[in-house]
Parts: sequence; C-alpha cells; structure tokens
Amino acid sequence: MNAIFRKITNRIIERSRKSRRAYLGKISAARGQGRPRAALACGNLAHGLAACGPEDKAALGTDEKANYAIVSAYNDMLSAHQPFRDFPDIIKTEARAQGAVAQFAGGVPAMCDGITQGRAGMELSLFSRDVIAMATAIALSHDMFDGAFYLGVCDKIVPGLLIGALSFGHLPGVFVPAGPMVSGLPNAEKARIRQLYAEGKIDRAGLLEAESRSYHSPGTCTFYGTANSNQMLMEIMGLHLPGSSFVNPGTEMREAMTRAAVRQIKDSPPLGEIIDEKALVNGMVGLLATGGSTNHSLHLMAIGHAAGVRLDWQDLADLSDVVPLLARIYPNGLADVNHFQAAGGMSYLMTELRAAGLLHDDVKTVTGPGLDSYCKEAFLDDGQVVWKAGPDHSHDRNILRPASDPFSADGGMKRLDGNLGRAMIKTSAVKEQHRKVTAPALVFNSQDDLLAAYERGELERDFVAVVRFQGPKANGMPELHKLTPPLGVLQDRGFHVALVTDGRMSGASGKVPAAIHLTPEALDGGPISLVEDGDMIELDAMAGRLALDVAAEVLKKRIPAEVDLAENHTGMGRELFGAFRHAVGSAENGAGIFTWGNEL
Repeated sequence: MNAIFRKITNRIIERSRKSRRAYLGKISAARGQGRPRAALACGNLAHGLAACGPEDKAALGTDEKANYAIVSAYNDMLSAHQPFRDFPDIIKTEARAQGAVAQFAGGVPAMCDGITQGRAGMELSLFSRDVIAMATAIALSHDMFDGAFYLGVCDKIVPGLLIGALSFGHLPGVFVPAGPMVSGLPNAEKARIRQLYAEGKIDRAGLLEAESRSYHSPGTCTFYGTANSNQMLMEIMGLHLPGSSFVNPGTEMREAMTRAAVRQIKDSPPLGEIIDEKALVNGMVGLLATGGSTNHSLHLMAIGHAAGVRLDWQDLADLSDVVPLLARIYPNGLADVNHFQAAGGMSYLMTELRAAGLLHDDVKTVTGPGLDSYCKEAFLDDGQVVWKAGPDHSHDRNILRPASDPFSADGGMKRLDGNLGRAMIKTSAVKEQHRKVTAPALVFNSQDDLLAAYERGELERDFVAVVRFQGPKANGMPELHKLTPPLGVLQDRGFHVALVTDGRMSGASGKVPAAIHLTPEALDGGPISLVEDGDMIELDAMAGRLALDVAAEVLKKRIPAEVDLAENHTGMGRELFGAFRHAVGSAENGAGIFTWGNEL
C-alpha cells in the first residue's frame, strides 16, 4: 500500500474516531430485533399495506418476508432520470420472484443544472441536495422496510439520496443507476461550436442544433461531469453492482443489472457499515484518478459527516499528490463515458489502482467483503449477469491508461491557500502554461456583469475575474458555467486570465484556471469582499497559492463590499429557501444545512 495513502487514511480515522463511533452506535440502536414492521400496531400496518395487491398484502401481513423500499428520482423531463419509469415494476417483479416484496416508498426531486445554467433556478441547485436527503428520510420513515433501492443519477441527487440513506444506515441499500445515453455529437465539435457562439460567429439556431445532437436521448449526459462522477463514486465505494455504472438504458444488460441488484440486497451489509473512512478514501481516489467533478469536494465532505467521518479539503489535495490521472474524459479529454467504458471502464481502473496500492481492499460492499468482484467485467449469460475476469490492458490508451504510464503523476485537484482564503482548483483540464496567472483583478458581483463586460469588449487584456457574492449564504452557490466560453476565448487570444469565486464551476471545470468554492465567502465578510479593481492577484495552482498583493494594513482600512441580494432571494421559489441560506455551513464543510451534533 502506498505509504502516503495509508497515512492520509489513518489521520482521517483518528480525526473521526469519536464521531464515527457515535454514528455506528446510532445505527446499531436503530437496528433492533426482527423485521421493522413487526413493531407496528395492526392499525399502523394496515395503512402500510392497504394499497397492495392480494399477494403482497398477504406477504406483508406476516413477518416472514422482507419488504424493500424503492426511493426514486424519476421524472420524464430529465433524460438521466426518465429511464427510471420502468424500474419499480422490474424491482417489484424480481422481489416477488425472490420471495420478498418491494414498495415504492417515495420520490425525491431531481433538477438539472444543465437546464438551470445562468438562470434563477440554479440558485436552488445545491440546496436541492439537502431537500433530497430529507425527502429520502421521509420515504423511509414509516418503519416498514428491511432495505432500500435508491434510484438516482445526477448532480445533487445521488449525494442527497446517500446522505438520507445514511440516516437509515442500519438498513441494507443498493444504488441502482440508469446509465448514460449513447454517444452523440463528438465533444471536440461541441466545444468548437460553443466557442464559435461565444465569439458571435454562429447564431442561436446553430448552437441549439449542435446541443441537441449532443443531448439527444434518454440517459445521462455523456460528458464526465458531476452526474457520471456520481456513478463512478457509487461503484468504487461499493454501493453499485460491479460494472453497472455505465451501461446504457433500454438494453438487455441494463434490465439484467437491475434484477441482479434485487437478488443481491438480501446478502448486503447495512449501508452505514459500507460507507466508512476507507470507502470514502477510495471514493476520493477514484475522483482524482478519473479527473472527476469538483462538486464532490463539497459532496464527499457532506456525505462523510452523515456517516460520522470527518473529511477535509487537505485530505483531497494530499491524495491528489500521489494518485495518478488514469482517464481522459471530456472536459479533461475528448472521449465520453461510453468510450471510457469501452476502453476498460471501472474494472480496469480499479484493478490498476488496487495494484498500485491506492485502494483499500478491506472494505465492505453490497456484494460482500473486498474489491475482487469490482475488478471483474459484467457479461450476459442466458439473460443473467455474470462476472468474469476484467481486461488486463486498456483498449484505448488515449482514454484510459495503466498506473505505470498515467496521463499525469497527480490527480489534478488542489487546495489553494493565501490571504484571500481557501479554495479548490481542478487542473487536469488546464494546460501547464496556464496554471499560474498573476494579473490585476476585475471585480464583478454577478456572472451577468462579467458577461456584459465581455460583450462590450472590455475584457481584451490580462486579468483575474473576481466573481463574488456567489457563496451558499449569498445565493445558494450557483454554478458559473456560462463564464467558461468567454474566458476560454480570451485565453485562446493570448491573454492571461483566471477566475476567483466563492461560487461553483463543478464537473465542467475546463481549460481556464478557476479558484472556486472560496471560503470565507463574500457575504461572511471574507477577504474576497475587500478586493478592488486593479489589485494584483496571484493564482498558482502548482504551489497551491492564492494571494492578493495588497498590504495587510491597507486591507484593514477597506470596508467590505455590500450588495443588495434581494433579487436573488425571491422568485423561482427562492423565497422558500431563506432558512437554508441562513443555516448553511461553509463550502469546505460541504455547504450543507444539517448540524450533525457535537459528537459528530
């Protein structure tokens, strides 16, 4: 085992000793004796089975058969979740065949950051994770269930489901994915057309035609953003069946995988025992080795807290120093997740990481102890899933490489420190010559202000864009993807540009260096609120430095900027989230609204 990898794990275990013990005590107390519904009074139980058919009603009336919850993010507007329409019937039918019952326990909301980009709805996005966690808890609150199937794919949905599931960590749980859509317009062409639009060289109709060829059918978007990073995480942490993350919807294998998940749950350990310090370290390693979404520098911290495990950004940054980048998937390359799957996928990735001493093998998974099954490849045999030896080499070294010959020696996710605060940066898509920028600040209090300045031709120069009042307390910490094309255009024209923000960029963090999730945020009076136009800022991703070149005595005399955020707090449902903005924690603690108790 890699010595630094072991050292980081050990310090997380030590840091979490008290909180993890408290969490395990909580789920042990919840486990009780026998089937949960046996403790219900007859009137309670009658409500729980009143809508069932005769066969399920008879089964649930006794304590002999297991009853499994289905918690789903299905809706038919979002391509990633539309395939879940048919999953409950598949799960119920297979459960009956296995001598059990499954009930649709509840739905959770699922919103799409791709639709809400640059719109007011994006300011609900991060908070939707915690709404989903609460909705999951409500779905399971009837104490009717012996385990649960969690159906979700995209950005905040899977972390929210997992945080909610960990509140019921005494129950076994299997996460069941829907899979990516088949490949559409090549990513290089999509990126080229987006930049042409940003330069005003094609019109909206041309852009829409290209985007519709990219996002064209049921399934997850095929680029490696937060949604597909979610799927990788669920597999590498042992909550998916091996090989199930990137199987396309509507295929025989996809349905067979769903049926296999139902057969597996009866032998799965409690979910709260699977998600421990070592599983979460495995998740961070997978994130780094694949160049995954920076959103998970928020989500993994929040998931860890929910399981009594205290992670921090330094853990992620230190792991990044020793975890090699083994995959190039858009936006860190031109391939999509279907190409990654064809090149060897998760089985090859996990085999390489395990052989390099960068995965913990002494973990629990839904298939049992250890990672042997996750280093195998799934095949169909007479309609049933079987696992056989995985590939011993990459089928395309432009997409997936062995640990002995990585794309880079590090995982490309760094923590930045300095007198502006602490931030994260993803460097795996940033060319080396752009990883250090020293330039005067141009300060904006919204992304729209920056875009307007670009349209007016005022940004044809070297600068560091400081986009503030985008933190969780200010406006829910929206993603700022709309800034990527114009900043990319300016960088391509030879200007030295970078972004510093207390907002997010997430899985589409691209070729422009971006210091994101800056904390303390501007609304908390963080140093970003003191920056003025013309102040020199140094962003050095390699040295982990983010510095404002203004003397401390000068900063002390400045008055923190104030912005009227009233327009960000009403309309599009934002007025309903005032309590969330008031209660939310800092980005480096996961930007969540939950307090886990002093013991956690």
